[in-house]
Amino acid sequence: MNGIEGEVFVVDNNSVDGSVYMLKEKFPQVHLIANNDNPGFSKANNQAIRQAKGEYVLLLNPDTVVQEDTFRTCIEFMDAHQQAGACGVKLIDGKGRYLPESKRGIPWPDTAFYKIFGLAALFPRSKRFGRYYLGFLDPEQVQEIEVLSGAFMFMRKSALDKAGLLDEAFFMYGEDIDLSYRILKAGYKVYYTPATRIIHYRGESTRKGSFNYVLIFYQAMIIFARKHFSSRHAYVFSFLIRMAVYMRAGVAIARRAVAAIWLPFTDFLLFGGGMYLLKNYWASRSGIFYPYSFLWIAVPLYSLAWITGVWMNGGYDKPLRIVRSTRGILAGTVLILLVYALLDEQYRYSRFLILVGTAWAVFAAAGLRLVTNILFKQKLIASDEKQKHVLIIGHKDEASRVGALLNQSQTKVSYMGIIHPDPGFQWQEGYAGNISRLKELVEMFSINELIFCGRDLSSTQIMDRMMEVSHPDLEYKIAPPESLFIIGSNSIQSSGELYTIGLNSIGRRENRRKKRLLDLCVGITLTLCSPVLMLLFTNKRSLLRNTGLLLTGRRTLVGYVAESRIKKLPSLRMGILNPLDPFRGIETDEPTRHQANILYAKDYKPGQDIEILLRSWRKLDRTT
Repeated sequence: MNGIEGEVFVVDNNSVDGSVYMLKEKFPQVHLIANNDNPGFSKANNQAIRQAKGEYVLLLNPDTVVQEDTFRTCIEFMDAHQQAGACGVKLIDGKGRYLPESKRGIPWPDTAFYKIFGLAALFPRSKRFGRYYLGFLDPEQVQEIEVLSGAFMFMRKSALDKAGLLDEAFFMYGEDIDLSYRILKAGYKVYYTPATRIIHYRGESTRKGSFNYVLIFYQAMIIFARKHFSSRHAYVFSFLIRMAVYMRAGVAIARRAVAAIWLPFTDFLLFGGGMYLLKNYWASRSGIFYPYSFLWIAVPLYSLAWITGVWMNGGYDKPLRIVRSTRGILAGTVLILLVYALLDEQYRYSRFLILVGTAWAVFAAAGLRLVTNILFKQKLIASDEKQKHVLIIGHKDEASRVGALLNQSQTKVSYMGIIHPDPGFQWQEGYAGNISRLKELVEMFSINELIFCGRDLSSTQIMDRMMEVSHPDLEYKIAPPESLFIIGSNSIQSSGELYTIGLNSIGRRENRRKKRLLDLCVGITLTLCSPVLMLLFTNKRSLLRNTGLLLTGRRTLVGYVAESRIKKLPSLRMGILNPLDPFRGIETDEPTRHQANILYAKDYKPGQDIEILLRSWRKLDRTT
């Protein structure tokens, strides 16, 4: 906004990350509209548009980075094209690649059909099949188009006054198509200009690859069709959309089911099959007869114990780690041997087969994961030894600060070099080179991540280098000045990445599993110690009830403090204890309770639950 007389509005749709307070403190010049709910994209933007006084209005997504000249370039373009009602710019993703949604066409029924059924993807440059993304138009030339991306819509205020504001029937998605079309119908033109670029990380609100995205997007298309098409065309369009939704839903459900069970199921077959062959071999050598119950009862139970151990140790979480599957199989063997020791003699088949079967299970699980990795040519397996090779582009003081932040985020880095941002810089100790040799240095040191210091490089320079050094396996991040965050995202198919100190959300699958394991351990301990505990607690019935709820998973040991905004946080079972229990005798208002819940949800550690338990165990008989 430097040199531009303008105003900035931020509309916050009831976020829970403290950004409203941050804006008030660090950016008091911003016009902040803080909603108490989430009214949707259209309504929130309209709130700001109604207050805007400028000649031009820009709708800008929060998951974007603009060049320093972007706003001036758009103002000059609109001033030079008085017939233009709106313009968009070149969008690139987090790897510097051009995004086709930079320019689009109206999704007429035939256009939508080609998009929905994949013909647009097969023939992107065809004038017939490629109309949705206008792939036949040169992205390096100014073009008259039909639809802008809602991530960046630069509009003439007089055109908005004539065409109307965003249609609030669209909660999210589709409103940009509707507004672009109404601007065209109002007699204005819509342009695309590549004279400036922005990074659009995309997916922070809804992941593009998710079924939720598909459903919301296609529902928006139906609203658009009913509003602007004839009843016959709208019916055909809606029918195509529903077909697409059902197809995508079926495919998504099938893929999710297969993805969830194929590895455990294959493990089960391998473990059981191996045990069958081992049993036959050992029986032929030792002359020991094994009854059918061994094959049809014991072997499946052994396999289930190993699979359960692998699951409990995160052995099915991606990226896969062989050490986790090995640890899980060993844990399953310990369980098998403990149960084995309690069985009657007639059901104790062979400790030797259990131990040999364990070795086979470890070998088979590791081999399956390695073979899968090779066949699918994907990085499904993460090695504990594999670490990042990072180059930080910036002056030494800022680069060192960013490097320290990276280390504190517990990211494993085996090489970290500093690149001076001045192409004419002569080598000095502490630098790996200057930015003119960036592409060469990336190849020389096998770099897999670049971090640009936002203090020392302009957004324009960062985008130039991203496009110059573009490589599919290279990750790009930006470190804003005076920030504890390093941000970036490499694909519009995934949500943005974030490095920050101590960020460990309770919503992560690994943390939910740890929390459930801790609940089980505490529940079992309370059960074993119940004769003693009955003497210490007055509300014995509630203590026993809470223990039972803990064991069955209907309660968790530590949950949120009760307050009205819990639904905005990752879901948790109701807790017997809560994060404020250790602070006895204090009065807390709702903002304090909410902040305590945010801190607990953002940075979960099992040790935190244990500490709360040790300091608040007297409240285990609380009536819930």
